[in-house]
Amino acid sequence: MSLSIHLLGVPRVLRDGQVLAAPRGHKVWGLLAYLLRCPVPASRAELAALLFEDAEDPLAALRWNLSELRKLLDGAGPRGEQLALELPPGSAVDLEIVLRGTWAQAVQVPGLERELLEGLRFGASPSFDVWLANERRLLRATAEAVLHEAALARLAGGAEREATAFATRLVRSNPLDENYQALLVRSLAAAGDGVAAARQAAACAELFERELGIKPGAAMQAAIRTATAAPIARPATGRAAAKAQLEAGEAAISAGALEAGLQCLRRAIVEADSTGDPVLRTRARVALGSALVHAARGRDEEGATALHEALAVGQSATPALAAAACRELGYVEFLRGRYERALKWLEQARALASSDRAELARIAIVRGSTLSDTAHYEAALATLREAHAMTEDLGDAKQASYALSMIGRVHLMRHDFDAATEALARSLELARRHWTAFVPWPQSLWAEVRLLRGEVDLAAEHFAEAFALGCQLGDPCWEGIAGRGLGRVAMLRGQTAQSVETLADTISRCARLPDAYVWGKVYALELLCSVAVQGRLPQAPVWVDELEAVAAHSGMREFSVRARMHRAALGDATAAAAARALAREIDNAALAAHTGR
Repeated sequence: MSLSIHLLGVPRVLRDGQVLAAPRGHKVWGLLAYLLRCPVPASRAELAALLFEDAEDPLAALRWNLSELRKLLDGAGPRGEQLALELPPGSAVDLEIVLRGTWAQAVQVPGLERELLEGLRFGASPSFDVWLANERRLLRATAEAVLHEAALARLAGGAEREATAFATRLVRSNPLDENYQALLVRSLAAAGDGVAAARQAAACAELFERELGIKPGAAMQAAIRTATAAPIARPATGRAAAKAQLEAGEAAISAGALEAGLQCLRRAIVEADSTGDPVLRTRARVALGSALVHAARGRDEEGATALHEALAVGQSATPALAAAACRELGYVEFLRGRYERALKWLEQARALASSDRAELARIAIVRGSTLSDTAHYEAALATLREAHAMTEDLGDAKQASYALSMIGRVHLMRHDFDAATEALARSLELARRHWTAFVPWPQSLWAEVRLLRGEVDLAAEHFAEAFALGCQLGDPCWEGIAGRGLGRVAMLRGQTAQSVETLADTISRCARLPDAYVWGKVYALELLCSVAVQGRLPQAPVWVDELEAVAAHSGMREFSVRARMHRAALGDATAAAAARALAREIDNAALAAHTGR
């Protein structure tokens, strides 16, 4: 018998296509959702405290609800003291398909854009209510990410009308996201409806001016100005010309001549298409996509379109290049805080990379960084150490520096300062010798360790150096991580007003481009909340609300815990218990101590 569990929208369970009678009591649904999403087994005492704290006998209430759950699942419910849910083989769960399936599978889920446990409220169980709110935000964000992937994939595959339909749903869901607006404009233009594209761009400009007081930025300008592979002319002189344009474009971008390099790469795509060679066609698209993602600020949408085209053209013909395209798409999702989709792309990349150790190392670095962002610290360390070992064997100093910086960041978050210092000092050394443009990242993290050890003046000096270089490079991520450090220096020196001003400016810098690193913004926002809560500033509740929303939306679990602790410090009597419940799933002793666990 097949079991199909639908928790998006009005919850229901189907057996062999027939809807089963709903259980008595809505907390059975809450219990089912929690057990499906909880990454570690939960004890009976923990579940009783989470869901049944209002009951006269919480453990008895839990036993009754577990009995109802087993009836619903035909005896498949959990048993024992440590409770984990194991479903029969072949079972399907809609939220798992959305989180971990392909976009083609996920868009078929009937409740894709609906709320988890729609219509159910758990006000008598405040800790569970917090957990559910976080999960709802995460699944809403993942649904948007799925629609975004679907639109890009259909656009790359030449199905412009389908792409337009997906992009329209995205804009309807989140009209203030510039990337979604730009994707709709690009889709309309590709479908041949230039008038509708122009009208959409104008409507977006009016909306942003009215609601945000700003004009659309680089993503919209690129959508209006440039098609991914549309040079001014269309010469077709064959393989030699394609390779020449490709090499010239890559050389120009390496030398800092971005626009000239991008135009060469766009020409390379046209030249490669004239040859019909799938390997050359894929290579040109991967080169353009990677350049737009890494070298061109605010152009990830155009880059993602090129990468999807690369997969449509050459996934079967050239697995190595397809692996690189999947890894870059995973990196884009990582930057935007869409971590479940990032992991899905990286899983696909790893399968395609086979035995290519250089590619496997790059994939592992992005995967380890993704796990770190979401506070899966042990898994992150294992993955990043494996990646670092591969980069050392390959002699790839840049990727080694990157891996070490992320290893150091895990240790920093867990307050293992000796291990953090060792990794970050080595990362900084390699960056200074081989990758100057990367220096502000490990330098700022290293300075953070010195700051936490009481070396305020030394840390301030290094934060200032990192910030200056970040500004020179025009990189919002580097400006953000260094600016946050300067804000913390001001806080420790008792300069509250200066700290708030610096952190507010830092957050603005982090968010000035639509494809900047979301974790960096949240890291600065969490510190701003600390300053505001400690100083009893009137803006504190607003900033804590924002922190909680963004952290839950992306799945940054540690920051969700910290948001609840800030709320507790503001006087919310239930927030600390909710924080402890969330922290139970995170392997960070420093965080556990912070929450009083």
